[in-house]
Amino acid sequence: MKTTLKSFVTAFVMAAVLAVPAHADMSVRDGQVVESSGAPFVMRGINHAHLWAPNRTNQALKDIAATGANTVRIVLGNGVRWNRTSERSVRRLITQSKAAGLICVLEVHDTTGYGQTGEGAPKDAATIAQATDYWIGIKDALIGQEDYVILNIANEPSGNGVADSYWVDEHKAAIVRLRAAGLKNVIMVDGPNWGQDASKTMLQRAGEVFESDPLKNTMFSVHMYQVYDRPEVVRAYLDGFRSQGLALIVGEFGPDHEGEPVDEATIFDVTNAHGIGYLGWSWSGNGPKARNLDMVVKFNARHLTPWGDRLINGEGGIRATSKPAAIFRNAPEPKRGLFSRWFRVD
Repeated sequence: MKTTLKSFVTAFVMAAVLAVPAHADMSVRDGQVVESSGAPFVMRGINHAHLWAPNRTNQALKDIAATGANTVRIVLGNGVRWNRTSERSVRRLITQSKAAGLICVLEVHDTTGYGQTGEGAPKDAATIAQATDYWIGIKDALIGQEDYVILNIANEPSGNGVADSYWVDEHKAAIVRLRAAGLKNVIMVDGPNWGQDASKTMLQRAGEVFESDPLKNTMFSVHMYQVYDRPEVVRAYLDGFRSQGLALIVGEFGPDHEGEPVDEATIFDVTNAHGIGYLGWSWSGNGPKARNLDMVVKFNARHLTPWGDRLINGEGGIRATSKPAAIFRNAPEPKRGLFSRWFRVD
């Protein structure tokens, strides 16, 4: 059978196309978050509660970037428990984060503690499926932003006493739906038990959730508060994830939680030793029970709290360990007009 030049060229082009990875943007590979170049990206960042302080956000993002952070995790609402963050607002948040040089993790907070009954139970918490509905509803703001935006499906998506199958099955279904809707962003999944995974459900079954993703582009997030009050507990959990080859970050943590101690020193030690990301909670505006988790007083970047000073300036903290995403490091310098040396244009 003759092989024409045209058919040879066609076959060569098709082979080249098939050799290109399914997602060349920020992705998960071999248990790490990597940038489009394949270089690991280790998150060093701060949470910001945009949902309750939207007028503070633009300045907060600039101030967070000034700490040396490379990532910001932003609290949104889907309209079930708190006000719905509009698609227009999400577009603006992404633009502002990019302008500040920050990778943006977006999360739906309405799911916090879903399913817990009795004392401390949240009222009207959203389901993982309702959070997924929200993401699909605003997908046009996220598609095309795969290098800049990580989609954190649902904050602390179940409380204590909720069946393991809820966390596993609902996340698997959510990931399938998100991918079918055309969303290719890295997906982040929070642990159960108010994010702390005290039941070890995520530690033991995260692999099932990861395998449900046709892009294999899912990572996991544990929130380390009072459950993680001793070095051996912190080390066992983080080492357990590493041994499975799954990507993990400490998505929230602080020096204590509602008066109970947290071993933040070991969290800093282990995350830095093994290149695990961390995002401290939170910039400012916490309620009375968690006021000492504020990093700055009343959103004033010049007035650091002890926790803010530790996270930002301490050993193993943000300034000492954070590296900006390459996509910002490699961005071309903006063209400057004739009078730019005298006038600043915002």
